[in-house]
Amino acid sequence: MPNAHPAPAESAETLSERLMRGNVFAELCPSREVLQHVTSRWGVLVLVALLGGTHRFSDLRRKIGGVSEKMLAQTLQWLERDGFVLRVAYPVVPPHVEYSLTPLGQEVAQRVQALADWIEGNLATILQARGTQTEAKH
Repeated sequence: MPNAHPAPAESAETLSERLMRGNVFAELCPSREVLQHVTSRWGVLVLVALLGGTHRFSDLRRKIGGVSEKMLAQTLQWLERDGFVLRVAYPVVPPHVEYSLTPLGQEVAQRVQALADWIEGNLATILQARGTQTEAKH
């Protein structure tokens, strides 16, 4: 007679391992806030820009067209707090601050860069689909 309660698989996560993992579908899980920071328009662009190396604030602002000073500062603060961006301030006059990716930031930046690359590579098809949908509504 088969066992009514099979033994748990050896690879099953322990309760403490499950508790350490986020759940983006849970309303109050902090992973949602991190997801918002990483996948926001400015978050993606900052992460991808920093894949190219260390940048000063003004360099990032020039590289990322259309971002306001306020939004860039806020995005960098979020990404720094989440452990993705390293901010180094040099005690000189005028102030000199540089931003770079942490190892964790490198990993997430490569993932969002893959998404950005996919969008750029499929942009014509996406725009065509938009046009088809727009025409169907009229």
